[in-house]
Amino acid sequence: MEGEAHSGLRLIGKLPAAQCPQFFHKVIDGVCGRAQPRFQDYGNIWSLQEWLEVLEDSTAFFKNSIGADVNADEVSNGLNVLSAEHQEVILKCLKSRKPDIAEAVVEKACAMSSAYLQDFDWQLKLALSSDKLSALQMPLVNLDLDIAKNGSVTPVSIEMNKEELQNLINSLEAANKVVLQLK
Repeated sequence: MEGEAHSGLRLIGKLPAAQCPQFFHKVIDGVCGRAQPRFQDYGNIWSLQEWLEVLEDSTAFFKNSIGADVNADEVSNGLNVLSAEHQEVILKCLKSRKPDIAEAVVEKACAMSSAYLQDFDWQLKLALSSDKLSALQMPLVNLDLDIAKNGSVTPVSIEMNKEELQNLINSLEAANKVVLQLK
């Protein structure tokens, strides 16, 4: 998050510090899928080209700060091209809206796939008998998954015995290790 990588952040210095909180909260609203700031409101401060750089780099800065889970010192290093007053405003906005930004980043990452797990439920059952055995006593797990794809939810139900459940758990643990290594 070097200042050179975010030339639009340098242009934020043109914005009076008193207007910064409103601007940054609107940028974060845009990250969260709500209304973002409009050029009409800031056209007297930045040219159209500058506006596009400021908006793009501000948005990327907030997403990257949360997505990479950087600490306050690293964030401050990325803002060293700005005055202390501007840096303080940005850090306050980032701190106060961190959960909103994190949720938006996660939702965007999940939406990259055409299908994702929206919800799940499980039940533990004990099968006492079957059509072949009168005294079975086998534990079974029913796993109900709600898979969201293109706005519609498809329920998927899976019944597993102890061995199948253990295989699923092992696969999920292996996937978790891979995800943790990517961080």
